[in-house]
Amino acid sequence: MTHRPDAGPTPPPGCPAHQPYQAGRPHLAGQPYPAGQPYPGSPAPSYVPHQEPLPVTPLYGPDFAADPHTVYRRLRELGPAAPVELAPRVRATLVTDYRAALDVLRMPGTFSKDARRWRALAEGRVEADNPVVPMMAYRPNCLFSDGDEHRRYRQAVDDSLARIDPNALRGYVERSADSLIDRFTALGEADLLGSYAKVLPLLVFQQLFGCPTELGDRLVEGFSGIFDGVDAERADALITSSLTELIALKRRTPGADVTSWLMAHPAQLDDEEMLHQLVVLIGAGTEPQQNLIANALRLLLADDRFAGDLAGGSLPVEDALDEVLWLDPPMANYAVHYPVEDVAFGGVPVRAGEPVVVSFAAANTDPALRSDRRLGNRAHLAWSAGPHHCPAKDSARLIAAAAVERLLDRLPDLELAVPADRLVWRPGPFHRALTALPVRFPPVPVPTPAPAPVTPGAPHPPAAEQPPAPTPGESRWNARPAPSSSTPAAATSTARPPASGPTGRRSPWNSLAAWWHGQ
Repeated sequence: MTHRPDAGPTPPPGCPAHQPYQAGRPHLAGQPYPAGQPYPGSPAPSYVPHQEPLPVTPLYGPDFAADPHTVYRRLRELGPAAPVELAPRVRATLVTDYRAALDVLRMPGTFSKDARRWRALAEGRVEADNPVVPMMAYRPNCLFSDGDEHRRYRQAVDDSLARIDPNALRGYVERSADSLIDRFTALGEADLLGSYAKVLPLLVFQQLFGCPTELGDRLVEGFSGIFDGVDAERADALITSSLTELIALKRRTPGADVTSWLMAHPAQLDDEEMLHQLVVLIGAGTEPQQNLIANALRLLLADDRFAGDLAGGSLPVEDALDEVLWLDPPMANYAVHYPVEDVAFGGVPVRAGEPVVVSFAAANTDPALRSDRRLGNRAHLAWSAGPHHCPAKDSARLIAAAAVERLLDRLPDLELAVPADRLVWRPGPFHRALTALPVRFPPVPVPTPAPAPVTPGAPHPPAAEQPPAPTPGESRWNARPAPSSSTPAAATSTARPPASGPTGRRSPWNSLAAWWHGQ
């Protein structure tokens, strides 16, 4: 297979995805497989195609959350894909084979992203209020569209995200991190999920999207409900109302933010299209981002390979991120597709319009990869692949790396407050997310900033009358002119950004200052 620059990750050496297609070779696109033959390019199978229906495995509940990789290994024995249940009465086919996953992700002519093809939902066999429907139902955005519609939405998204200055973004993450760390550094203990990893993306996307604090809080509540599958109908309504307010605000008062850039793009998105682009962008920028930060911190604190380096003064954050993106990606199972015609994976038939879900976590650990080299290897599928690969993967990785580095820079003696095997994972078919990440450390008093000089004889103004500190970075978000055409896809192997070195603490800025100081 010839690798295209926009096709996503390049498989590691020895991977079956390096083996080109051959004329006459059975392929999944609507062609049945000869009995007993493996998926093309796979090693000798440990399974034989089943004549009887395969058992349906649930991907929800505490048992799956506690040990999903055991479930993936069991499913892999059934072939490159197997039937699963995402929630009660929601059936799907889960792809666990790396090569099969790449084919699904790279073949939009055979596997559509348009959820209006979802037969069970259209026919009423899945109720609209089922908890996974908000994560799977059609929206007019770049995630759930194909063809010209997808290209139009994706161009607007790519061009708007390209206007973010990565240096300003890193500085904003570090200042946000300092403000959050200041809230618990003197306590000697903290829940790094609730007090840090969950809040930091909120602060960042409020800046990036020009979102007022109260709307940001509501959006995080809504997206958390959707990812957890808890009261999904209320969560969806909360997201819709909050984004409607944000769009109306930016129509009246545009600014140097992604929301305003999307509005001004030549694609001329209407309000409904704006809302649904923001759903996918903000959804991907909150829940998965907090999971990436928390999962990397858990690995750094729990795994001796990384903890030993920390004790020696090294901060192997990039290596930890690589390991997490391979083994515990924040979105473990997603990329829902719908075959446009009946297809087959080995002995597993899939009817047109039935959901096909790619297990990024299972595909990344496919034994056919024949390689345990993950550090520095970016061929994982955590960012998906093909035309729907994540448009913000470089920014997401930068945010996570800066967040983790800043925390370890400020609190180098962090350690888990409970054994790693007692950490609890949140149930849900799509994400890989902790419920809490308790840590302890030697308390570090927060230095009191020196008072501003006062002219002798002049009255000192009360705090409420003092001018607010300027919001840093505002002038830099617009550092580059808007691209006139679609931004080229990023290179497969993202260059490692420079690690953030120790720097002095910076004063908090005006946005959210009252919240940060507990007022």
